[in-house]
Amino acid sequence: MKREDKPLCVQADFTVLLDDRHADAEVARVQLSRFADLTKRPGHIHTYRITPMSIWNAASAGMMPKEMIRALGENSCYELPLQVTSGIRKLAERYGKLMLQLTAEGMLMLLGEEELLSTLRANKTISELLRGADHLGEGSLIVRPEARGLLKQELTRLGYPVLDLAGYRHGEALDVSLTERTAAGRSFELRDYQLRAVNLFYLEGQADGGSGVLVLPCGAGKTVIGIAALARLRCDTLILTSNVTSVQQWKAELLDKTTLTEDKIGTYAADSKDVKPVTIATYQILTSRRQKTDEYSHMRLFQERNWGLIVYDEVHLLPAPVFRMTADLQATRRLGLTATLVREDGREEDVFSLIGPKRFDLPWKTLEQRKYIASLTCTEIRLPLAHEELEGYVAAEEKTKVRVAGENSAKIEVVRELLRYHVGKPALVIGQYLTQLHRLAEELQAPILTGELPHEERAKLYEQFKAGEIPVLVVSKVANFAVDLPDAAVAIQVSGSYGSRQEEAQRIGRILRPKSGDNRAWFYTVVSDHTKETEYASRRQLFLLEQGYRYNLREWDEMKDELSYEDDEVSREAAQ
Repeated sequence: MKREDKPLCVQADFTVLLDDRHADAEVARVQLSRFADLTKRPGHIHTYRITPMSIWNAASAGMMPKEMIRALGENSCYELPLQVTSGIRKLAERYGKLMLQLTAEGMLMLLGEEELLSTLRANKTISELLRGADHLGEGSLIVRPEARGLLKQELTRLGYPVLDLAGYRHGEALDVSLTERTAAGRSFELRDYQLRAVNLFYLEGQADGGSGVLVLPCGAGKTVIGIAALARLRCDTLILTSNVTSVQQWKAELLDKTTLTEDKIGTYAADSKDVKPVTIATYQILTSRRQKTDEYSHMRLFQERNWGLIVYDEVHLLPAPVFRMTADLQATRRLGLTATLVREDGREEDVFSLIGPKRFDLPWKTLEQRKYIASLTCTEIRLPLAHEELEGYVAAEEKTKVRVAGENSAKIEVVRELLRYHVGKPALVIGQYLTQLHRLAEELQAPILTGELPHEERAKLYEQFKAGEIPVLVVSKVANFAVDLPDAAVAIQVSGSYGSRQEEAQRIGRILRPKSGDNRAWFYTVVSDHTKETEYASRRQLFLLEQGYRYNLREWDEMKDELSYEDDEVSREAAQ
């Protein structure tokens, strides 16, 4: 029976429908996103899913089951199904039902209710991770020390996330602190949310402090937070990141904002393999090998020094072999940094069990309201396939249709007009397909940056763009991650990786850095209408919708008439 007009409809299968047109939709969305995941959005009805992982991440961040149930009850137009309320309580209460601790003698033990431990002991996979049938008494089992990570992984899969209170080694001591002034002489101190993120990771005095994931928008200073954690722990640190450009940026930030000197920082990538008290490496070098049957020889880096902290930058990109190595590193503090916990391979539970639970999550809209990132406008522009390409699209195999739609030659006019409209604003044209990008670069007379370029040439283009010497830069997916282009204000996406939510978030992150003066940014995604591309575009936008942003959906035939440079007031303002 319907009670009253409310924005949510909670279903017995743990699906929640949110009517985006309702006056209270935004309030409901903010509460719901703390413990549910947005899965799709057909029109104005957004579909969320409450999962064990979403509940456990909320519980690890301190949200009680009664708060989750109250948030649903206050915003639901129907009575809450009993299955949902009882299911939330049951799942939330499982977090912390099992604990790992060390005895005074250094033995690793699993603590919990005897009945549950007996059930787990009967599980073949779990029993192999225990030290025989040993136990210290009722409610405890002895765990093989080397199985700490594997046990946590397996118990999470079985629906019993473990509260790891077994502690960490300190690692080699390192004399390091944050500076009060940068190398350029500017005053430097942590922002309030950066300090809070470090405190929530460290949890001083609490046994479960020192492992976890911090989720912050691009432009929020995740690198600074990682550096602050390093300075707080004052120990040898291994930093893993996504590419060589990011390696150099981490090194520059360490030299700029800490007391570390050049001789204390090593880089471990394709062109240098220097292991120092603070070493920065790429995921790519760690997982490189000559043949598929060879060992990952560079994984020895994890044992090269007595690391006290491992920082996983862009943790949503963590490759499977690094997960396997991380399972063996549970006595080392682990910090994950990301703008989105969404993984395209669905391995969020491995991030949770092996890196740690979500400790801090700062919504993008919160930072925008405080002017720490640019005010963002998102627009999806739909246009027909070029007439001469329509026949090829119809005849193409299903997996090829997305590429044909993505490379729609009619998009060139859209890009040109948008750049003209935003003349004077540093702009990125971003795409997936190299043939398309080279054609755009030629048409726009703009430089192109792809993985084909050596690192030195990429760095030169980045610097020229930052210096204002290049007004428009055409970039491939190599620019998705950890690239610092603070002045970029416009991004035009012409094609993407199918329905990748994480890629959408990362690409938007390229333009969110705060701007001096006009602190605004514009993100356009250009989509071929009535093709497979529209379906994938809707999937890609889920993450930003969850963060509180909205995409303006525009038809190109109507929109282009509004972009008259001579007559449009906004255009004249952008040109100044």
